[in-house]
Amino acid sequence: MPVDRLDARIIRLFADEPRVGVLEASRRLGVARGTVQARLERLQREGVVTGYGPDLDPTALGFTVTAFATLEIRQGHGHQAVAEHLGRIPEVLEVYTITGAADMFCRVVARSNADLQRVIDLVVAAPGIERTSTVVALATQVHYRVLPLLQAVATD
Repeated sequence: MPVDRLDARIIRLFADEPRVGVLEASRRLGVARGTVQARLERLQREGVVTGYGPDLDPTALGFTVTAFATLEIRQGHGHQAVAEHLGRIPEVLEVYTITGAADMFCRVVARSNADLQRVIDLVVAAPGIERTSTVVALATQVHYRVLPLLQAVATD
């Protein structure tokens, strides 16, 4: 089922104020409490809404360096074992299998440039990784966001 404008308003309210509560949300949106509850349950069941925070800022936790690493995996070794290895490293925030010259793309954080070397050493310790290339992010120009997509797909 497509996301309609009321769904979008509900999601935006909970994205802006995750602790608002269903009763208060229904009051602010001018719809019945049961409507808000039923729509939230449907959106969760369909995988549109995946959580309610809190969102964390790695910088505020002391991880001031963000870097992106591309990994080349030895042919025939498979991605799953590497992904499981990377999943055990707390500083690895995201991992994607990609197309192109590399096989995987990771977003990692570290406390400093020197600490980034430690993190990269942990990353490349996975059997099957043949080569890596890392770039350090200097500034975030657009933070991770999905709410603009919500507005783009919301129907009447």
